[in-house]
Amino acid sequence: MDEIGRLLLEQSGVISRRQVLDRGGRVSDVQRALRRREWVRLLPGVFVDHTGRPTWLQRAWAGVLFYEPAALAGMSALRAVAGPGWRRHPDHLPIDVAVDVSRTVQRVDGYLPHRRTRLAEHTMWNVGPPRIRVEEAALDVAAACRTELDTVALLADVVQLRRTTARRLIAALDDRERIARRAWLSGVLHDIECGTCSVLEHGYLRRVERAHGLPRGVRQREPETGPRIYRDVQYSAYDQVVELDGRLFHDSARGRDADLDRDLDAAVDRLGTVRLGWGQVFGRPCRTAARVALLLQYRGWPGSPTPCGPECGLSGTSC
Repeated sequence: MDEIGRLLLEQSGVISRRQVLDRGGRVSDVQRALRRREWVRLLPGVFVDHTGRPTWLQRAWAGVLFYEPAALAGMSALRAVAGPGWRRHPDHLPIDVAVDVSRTVQRVDGYLPHRRTRLAEHTMWNVGPPRIRVEEAALDVAAACRTELDTVALLADVVQLRRTTARRLIAALDDRERIARRAWLSGVLHDIECGTCSVLEHGYLRRVERAHGLPRGVRQREPETGPRIYRDVQYSAYDQVVELDGRLFHDSARGRDADLDRDLDAAVDRLGTVRLGWGQVFGRPCRTAARVALLLQYRGWPGSPTPCGPECGLSGTSC
């Protein structure tokens, strides 16, 4: 196999005019391959070795070759790590490509160029196609997520791919000079790393309980008698417990068993127990507040929840 054929194999059938010329080919060789329909133009100066619909990977290769030196960025870099079929990435979306901040590049249909500092430092040039390191790409996408729930889900999914860890993401976050919601992102990543739910607990206090005028619950108090059981939130006057489940994936049998034991002990103590997760607290806080308020009212709370704002969904129909 000649050098150009080997390169086509390594790059999923995609090659650039520059690569052909660098390897001893001629412009006439490119023109002949196009005339014979052996190659088809994907982008100016970039070709694929078939006439069918290009795959996502071929489109990705075309982007980094067209903008060379360049690397897949953002969600496209994560898609390259996750492989085909990743539920977070419809493959028809434009390809995100990072170039050095010093460059001015043209936009072409189907591609989103991003000018980036420290490109060389943050890029894995030895993989195909070259891409921004997964930690940097994940933080870029997380910082741009529209909602906190989307951010949590994205970071959890990235760690679940087992191509990085929460600890590496925290280190990358600490290395950033500027990023939106730094403290909150750090808290979420620490939760993912160690399995605690401090961010979730604070979110419940701020978004559900305090924002909607619910009675103030007692948090993480050790009982005076009986088993040493800590409740996340206990409304002692109304015998109602709220447990906040911060686990996002890889639930362990031991952890689940401990939770069931706590729920059973609560039932013995004639306490009502509900479990809330990220979706209830960050995705639907108003609807959650309405339902927790009903539970408290059933158990004797004489008050009523208050709207958190003009568009509050205390009715439960929206958030």
